[in-house]
Amino acid sequence: GLSTQPIWRKLWDDVMKTRPPNSESITCWRKKFLETFFSNVLHGVLDVSSDWRLHDRHFSPLLHSSPHVSQLTLCNMLQGAVELTAEHNHEVLENLAASLRVLKFQHLLSCDQSIRRSLVLLLHRLIHHGSVSQVSMCSWPVPDTVLLVLILTMSAGFWRSGNALTCHSSPCGLCREEDKAQSQQSTQEGTERSCNAEREGSGAEKQKRSPKEADACMTSVLSGPRSPPLRNPACEETSSEVPCGRPNIHGGSSPHSSSEQLSCHPIPQKTCRWQKPAVGRKRRCLRRSRGHYADPEDLYDFVFTVAREDNSGLLEKNRTTEGENTESWTSSSSGSPCTGHAGCKKRGGAAGILSLKAAHRFRSVSTLELFSIPLTGETCRTLSNLLSSWVSLENLVLSYNGLNANISCILSGLRALSRHPECRFRVLRVSDMFSHMPCMELVRCTLSALPQLHTLSVSFDLKNQLEGTRPEASTSCSEAEIPESCLEVLEIRFPREPLHTVFLLPVLKASKSLQQLSLDSATLPCPQELGLLLEVLKECTPNLKKLSFHDVNLAEHQKEVLLLLQDPGLQEITFSFCRLFESSTAEFLSEIINTVKRNSSLKSLKLPGNRLGNHRLVALADIFSEDSSSSLCQLDVSSNCIKPDGLLEFTKKLEGHIQQRGGQLPFTQLRLFQNWLDQDAETAQEALRRLRALCSVVNDAWDSSQAFADYISVM
Repeated sequence: GLSTQPIWRKLWDDVMKTRPPNSESITCWRKKFLETFFSNVLHGVLDVSSDWRLHDRHFSPLLHSSPHVSQLTLCNMLQGAVELTAEHNHEVLENLAASLRVLKFQHLLSCDQSIRRSLVLLLHRLIHHGSVSQVSMCSWPVPDTVLLVLILTMSAGFWRSGNALTCHSSPCGLCREEDKAQSQQSTQEGTERSCNAEREGSGAEKQKRSPKEADACMTSVLSGPRSPPLRNPACEETSSEVPCGRPNIHGGSSPHSSSEQLSCHPIPQKTCRWQKPAVGRKRRCLRRSRGHYADPEDLYDFVFTVAREDNSGLLEKNRTTEGENTESWTSSSSGSPCTGHAGCKKRGGAAGILSLKAAHRFRSVSTLELFSIPLTGETCRTLSNLLSSWVSLENLVLSYNGLNANISCILSGLRALSRHPECRFRVLRVSDMFSHMPCMELVRCTLSALPQLHTLSVSFDLKNQLEGTRPEASTSCSEAEIPESCLEVLEIRFPREPLHTVFLLPVLKASKSLQQLSLDSATLPCPQELGLLLEVLKECTPNLKKLSFHDVNLAEHQKEVLLLLQDPGLQEITFSFCRLFESSTAEFLSEIINTVKRNSSLKSLKLPGNRLGNHRLVALADIFSEDSSSSLCQLDVSSNCIKPDGLLEFTKKLEGHIQQRGGQLPFTQLRLFQNWLDQDAETAQEALRRLRALCSVVNDAWDSSQAFADYISVM
């Protein structure tokens, strides 16, 4: 019943000898220590022999800490992948296959073929036969296209297990087990079908059989084949081209519990026939005749095989031999992963589209994140192709990838995915430096293509570099009616674009389930625009609970601000850096306080960056006076030029109100980031000590003088 957190915190200081980043947010020091310990040992940052407690020949740092690792980051030349796939770390890899959930790649560099082979084995074990559900890649200014596409395809559950990727033609041990189970199942099903046919076609003969003969068929079904599973001769002839194991079209199978190592030794070849439908054998022959793989040892053959068809670029989805439904994506606007857009036109055999026929489908991840990785047109076409059948994907984050017109290519793949009956895609976040089209047009196009989305976030810093190159609003997209959507969260960061409610209106009308709306860096074209927006929100979004404005000038919209604060449906309101008190009077602050006091539904009020100062902070304490019916739980006054003496006065006033209310106060959290509390450390410590006796206080050690110097230097 005793907490071990202090022990793990001390171990961190003794072993790591560094200050952990964001230590205030660490909830479990045991997990934090063991994950960091594993990563530091793996990458050679921590010398185990330097600590006498760890210098033991019976102790394996990686093996003992691996069961506690849920997140792992691989960097630079992927040395960690080579180490983890080494023979002596077999048990470590098996532990990670069960515990690891998030796999990150950061600051990657180009690597040779042997390192890529190690990466393939690692991804195959951790994703296809493991528990990894999220793959993130970040900070890769000049990506190695081969390596990038390899990670994407394997994250999507694709893998061709022939000579192109493994050192021999055999599949891994887990694939062989699946293959064995599949063969047994096929043999049993075939025997059962033949028995059923015999029973149905010769009912008269059955009655004449002896009891032993009558039971012979059932006995063969129950006992199964006596010999080991047999392989198809077609597979033997083209072992480097035929996938291994049983495909999993939906990518949602649970990880295997087998501890067999990824094997690179050939398995004995069988000469007997393996019962498979004629269709499957025909497809293999056709695939061979097309000559997609000139050199089976070349990784490029897997990553950059072009799915070229003679007429309309037909892309046939992978068909398994168990009888799954087969679909075809044609090059029409309704279903093509990537055609007909300015940013993704394919010319004469561009090596960017992956042939889904050539690869086997395994378990895939549900979250993909790409941060600060430039994506070329060819890479976007490959990603679009993968997305079109990535049914396990739930979250996609594309941040600062320089998409520009290629965003249409990505949306095309997602549109094809959304039409799949087992699609689980729910969250899309797109952010970039420059916007290729107006934000509201992109939002409309996205919701028209993906009505099942629950969360959509669109964020741009600036308009296009050359305003003349920015396309005009698409008539077809702007005028098309948006189908009713499942959208619950909508976040839009405008690149200093005017917020026209008339463009937002169709989106809100189609989003009856909207619960959270965030508008960032928008300009209001006229004084009446905000009032019109509030009317639309009240009419179209009855379920709206959270509303946020960031960096929107509301100095001249005091009436609308008060209307929002008295809205009985809103539970959280954010006015962040909105210049609320830039040209206001003391009466406006009093009206805000009285409005919040009367609103019993508002739970959170966030006012960062509005120049409250000491006197306005002290006045806000009256929200919790004895005559207040407010249920406010959280108050955020970060970045508001608050000094220690003002915070202490606010604390004393708050203590008085609590005493008048008999110690009952709904207020639970005060956020104080980036205020001037370092100007008088003693007074600040006293104020914080007394505040923490009343509520939770979240603050930071902020150097206001340095921040001011940085501000001056930027100016």
